[in-house]
Amino acid sequence: MILITGGAGYIGSHCALALLNRNEKIVIIDNLDNGHIETINALKNIGNVEFIKGDLKNKKDIEFIFKNFDIDTLMHFAGYIQVEESTQNPSKYYENNIIGTINLLNTMVEYNVKKIIFSSTCAIYGEPEYLPIDENHPKNPLNPYGKTKLIIEEMLDDYDKAYDIKSVRLRYFNVAGADCSAGIGEWHQPETHLIPNILKSVFEKEKIFNIFGNDYDTFDGTCIRDYVNVEDLACAHVLALEYLKKENKTECINIGTSQGNSVKEIFDTVKLISGKNIPVEFKPRRAGDAAKLIADTKKARKILNWEPAHSLHDSIKSAYLWEKSKLARLNFDV
Repeated sequence: MILITGGAGYIGSHCALALLNRNEKIVIIDNLDNGHIETINALKNIGNVEFIKGDLKNKKDIEFIFKNFDIDTLMHFAGYIQVEESTQNPSKYYENNIIGTINLLNTMVEYNVKKIIFSSTCAIYGEPEYLPIDENHPKNPLNPYGKTKLIIEEMLDDYDKAYDIKSVRLRYFNVAGADCSAGIGEWHQPETHLIPNILKSVFEKEKIFNIFGNDYDTFDGTCIRDYVNVEDLACAHVLALEYLKKENKTECINIGTSQGNSVKEIFDTVKLISGKNIPVEFKPRRAGDAAKLIADTKKARKILNWEPAHSLHDSIKSAYLWEKSKLARLNFDV
């Protein structure tokens, strides 16, 4: 059975959906700080999902699952993820992300569970020294969020050496899109990610979308990022699971597209798909925003035989349909 931490959240729920579509048995633990019970209910309509409302900071919550379910593999998504908040309140991030993971790993040791797939991030690299960014790029995270992810990767190395716990750390670049059936999708409160924030300007009357910086050294002056579709990312997790079962080796692997799109390109694509004229204002650059972040994904192709299958247009269209569906269910006028 597969334990998914943070399975009521954005990426965790899409990976849960991918596993359910393979008839895998899963149990989800989530404290619902950032996840939603509506997402769990949507997953229960798809397949056999056990859900435990619990917190990784409470080791008894984890032990309850290991005592009552036959866990053989973990997918670990639980954690706080807002970069700006992590800078303002680092204690929240170190306590939650680090202590929760320590409790999880120690329980794995106690119950002799040896495989974990970890939700890591390109934020561990910091300011790029070269592009595209490969897995050997120097690691110099610029904020506590990225630092917690790097610390956990280093913890996983130590637990591998000491306890033979094998891990695949998937270092995501920018994740976009939603389940193609609009059953689940991105739903953060507050929302800090680019595409759903542009969509808020579509659905919220007179909401102005702000673009921070139009004087970067890029083709149109706005930042360029590597956007990977969330269903493609979920596929990468399934392939990582197969890799761990077959090879039983620890690996760190970038997940992106090896292509970049600018903020303005994203904005223009949302306008095209929605058919709406979105009010926009250009603001000064935000501190710490790199001009370009693009993944080198050769390793994902070689080791996992993974290829992105969805275009940027696919991702934005599915995000648009999800946002429209979500607002309709919440009785908002769309």
